[in-house]
Amino acid sequence: MRVFVRAKPGAKVEKVEKIDDSHFLVAVVQPPMKGKANQAIIKALAEHFGVSPSRVTIVSGHASRQKTIEIE
Repeated sequence: MRVFVRAKPGAKVEKVEKIDDSHFLVAVVQPPMKGKANQAIIKALAEHFGVSPSRVTIVSGHASRQKTIEIE
């Protein structure tokens, strides 16, 4: 399954908010430095969908707030 994510790094509260079937807003506490926010986004989405973090991959948007993510 492919989902589109709007990332919000450096947020006060970590949350995953569903906008529609394939679009999500993911807020994480970690700053967008050295991939920490990306790892936190992967972990948050894995928890939300009930899969292992190793099954969540960022396809595009590693350095952007708009990300395309593949979930196996």
